[in-house]
Amino acid sequence: MEEPRHRIRALHTASTITVYQAYAPDIGLPAAREGRFPAAWKRDRMTWIKPSFLWMMYRCGWGAKTGQETVLAVEITRDGFEWALRHSCLSHYVRGLHPDRGTWQRQVKRAPARVQWDPERDLHLRTLPYRSLQLGLSGEAVRRYADEWIVSISDVTPLAHEIHALVRDRDLDSATRLLPRESPYPSGDDLLAHLGG
Repeated sequence: MEEPRHRIRALHTASTITVYQAYAPDIGLPAAREGRFPAAWKRDRMTWIKPSFLWMMYRCGWGAKTGQETVLAVEITRDGFEWALRHSCLSHYVRGLHPDRGTWQRQVKRAPARVQWDPERDLHLRTLPYRSLQLGLSGEAVRRYADEWIVSISDVTPLAHEIHALVRDRDLDSATRLLPRESPYPSGDDLLAHLGG
């Protein structure tokens, strides 16, 4: 079955969804240990969460990029995730989706969350012909994320390194078996209609 151009693919349960972030060890390790972000984590800046494990691997270079050496799997409530989607705006103007550029500019300034649809990646981190969600949280959304939505935080850096080693050894079957089991997120038409999904 052909993939739709825009779809949220994620590891999810009836009540939670797992998103990924990567940080320097001084942020990532305490977050995983305590199950919440440490005081050094900046609440006053936008934080981007990614439901796609392989897109996160592309972004952080399998946990090898400076400042992104600790890869976190953050399990959050679906209620919180869907609140962010309902209160989000696309990070770029789309003719036909937005009434005009000025309206979009006002929406993006007001919205506590932003959505980008980025090309999904394969095990070699090459682009695929369909896109996955990246969700930027700021202001009220960051506070809710840090204080209300988080169920658990896990350090998945060893998993990232293990999968990367298998890819380097050309053992793609074993690498695929270790990937988080992401499936289409049941978002419904109303949840993504204003986001081009």
